Amino acid sequence: MNKILIPVFFLLWLAQPVLHAQDLELNQVAEDVWAIVGPLTNRTPENLGNNATFGFVVTPAGVVLIDSGGSYRGAKKIHEMIQSVTQQPIKYVINSGGQDHRWFGNHYFSNLGAKIISSQAAREDHEKRLVDQIGRLTALIGDEQFAGTQEKYADVLFEENTTLVVGGIEFEIIHAGQAHTPGDAFIWLPHREIILSGDIVYVERMLGIGDQSNSKSWIDVFDKMAAYKPKTIIPGHGHPVSLTTAQKDSYDYLVTLRKKVAAFMDDGGDASEISQVDMSEFNYLYNADTLSGRNALKVYTELEWE
Repeated sequence: MNKILIPVFFLLWLAQPVLHAQDLELNQVAEDVWAIVGPLTNRTPENLGNNATFGFVVTPAGVVLIDSGGSYRGAKKIHEMIQSVTQQPIKYVINSGGQDHRWFGNHYFSNLGAKIISSQAAREDHEKRLVDQIGRLTALIGDEQFAGTQEKYADVLFEENTTLVVGGIEFEIIHAGQAHTPGDAFIWLPHREIILSGDIVYVERMLGIGDQSNSKSWIDVFDKMAAYKPKTIIPGHGHPVSLTTAQKDSYDYLVTLRKKVAAFMDDGGDASEISQVDMSEFNYLYNADTLSGRNALKVYTELEWE
């Protein structure tokens, strides 16, 4: 398919809320690019597992959605938000990573005829953690709100990167390595100089480093993403931001944490004393009180193996 160059002739509308529904906030980021911002809190019955930021692009040939929501009902709420903007069909859903809210709505959108795309590593992560994710999600949102949710894996897989062109709009999908999850990918929109980062970027809330994460690789992945020099990033959590803000809330946090934990270990610090690592400069981030110690302990374990 021939690529069509679309001129940039508009001003960006950054983080302008226009609609709220079920804890979701719709933000127009560019003429044809939107963010759906979920709450910073945990998954709850009220948010249907949609405690993340999603994005979509309206093209002349249909809609491309980035991440499908945390449940079947959560996906339906996302679809309702999209329909408040356009009645165009959902042509593709790109799963940016392995967390439940990135892909548990796939079944809903697949039933509408959408093709699902993910990295091979994300697909493997979906399969590996499916049972654990279902158990955790149902415990948090309840069986009633989880009703109708079925696993639906991607129809189209890629290893490191792929390019999708829909209605003349180009989407570069790049899996640069493990970050929050093994299969995290970011989506570059060259016609708008926008990146949809998935869980590579958290803003406003503290990122979580879990067993499925790798903090060292995460820093490298962020560097590769930043090399595109996007004007705007639609993060995996929080509102659309500049690259500078994304770096402050995610990259700088990871670099500082690894540096301080390494110094703590060099001074003979034991894992049982990990709370002594002072990360108070990041206490402005939501969930800092509950995640700081856990993240430090996880990095301690990573550095032991490194």
